[in-house]
Amino acid sequence: MGMLQKYGAGPNQIDGMTTDQLRDAFMVERMFTPGKIGFAYTHFDRMIVGGAVPTQNTLEFGDGADVGTPRFFDAREMGIANLGGAGWIEVDGTRHALANRDVLYIGRGTQSVRLGSDDPSTPAWFYMNSVPAGADIATRLITRAEAKVLNLGEAERGNQRSLAMYIHPEVAPSCLLLMGITDPAKGSMWNTMPPHLHERRMEAYCYFDLSPEDRVMHFMGRPDNTRHLVVADGDIVMSPAWSIHMGAGTGPYGFVWGMTGENQAYGDVSPVAISELR
Repeated sequence: MGMLQKYGAGPNQIDGMTTDQLRDAFMVERMFTPGKIGFAYTHFDRMIVGGAVPTQNTLEFGDGADVGTPRFFDAREMGIANLGGAGWIEVDGTRHALANRDVLYIGRGTQSVRLGSDDPSTPAWFYMNSVPAGADIATRLITRAEAKVLNLGEAERGNQRSLAMYIHPEVAPSCLLLMGITDPAKGSMWNTMPPHLHERRMEAYCYFDLSPEDRVMHFMGRPDNTRHLVVADGDIVMSPAWSIHMGAGTGPYGFVWGMTGENQAYGDVSPVAISELR
């Protein structure tokens, strides 16, 4: 299966980091390759992020060698979001059809997972978040229509957006994983404003639906010591608990957010005033 290792860095280290060092520590690039599956093991609450683009052949995984257990899901759960064409995911022999922006939750104890696309010319893009789990919860498909949508922000401030909760206690239960999709409204570019911290949870952002010429400027760091990452379509940003996270795009985009940590309380955040940023 092969798995990248991402060790990250602490807030006292980012001052001396170059652009390439920041990207290496906090980003995963080129995860979506036609015909391949890839994973990155991050040392941010031990979240694993992954990407799979099945074309002519199906892709599968389930071995636990890279996570130190006999099977991948012996002590883990996972959410998989389809960001591409129609596809399917087979979990221990049961097949689930996923349209664009459907999400599949896979519970602890699963033996094997197979992924495929309905049409190899317009393949599925499967984005994966996996975290340690201490409970057995049944695998479940959450369609785009079943997600709980919150409308946030203001058009006048350029931060109007819809936030769809998929893997969440109010929609589909999990042990510790939270997962959803946010879309800025037409004409709005900020994805979170004002920014915030949640010291008890880390977060991963997967930016998608960007045109090849567009980028998202993702801001990170402590509120009084910020840095930025320039992000392209399909790039993944790891946001540690000590860091703010907010971004603005040069064109339309969406992003998948995934979180894990001490709790699943979405409102357990500390807002940061814009005037406090430096």
